[in-house]
Amino acid sequence: MTTQTTSGSCCSSDGSCGSGAAAEAQDTGITTVYKVSGMTCGHCEGAVSQEISALEGVTAVTAVAKTGEVTVASATPLDEEAVRAAVDEAGYELVGRA
Repeated sequence: MTTQTTSGSCCSSDGSCGSGAAAEAQDTGITTVYKVSGMTCGHCEGAVSQEISALEGVTAVTAVAKTGEVTVASATPLDEEAVRAAVDEAGYELVGRA
């Protein structure tokens, strides 16, 4: 599975969205795909990415509004309730794992 990482600020001039906290995924890390409802644009992707990127252990986040999927790479398994709280803080709803 290919994981796209983002860098820079939300909705940069090159069309990528995300937070500066995202880093390259490590080959030994864990990748989890979540379904999030309510994302409609690049700003939404950036808001969700920023909140999830702040969670301890997260190494990369890619949010795609079109599919509602958020791919999260982490060094260790994440607590789903912590992910849910981060998505809620961004103003969206975590549906569950995709």
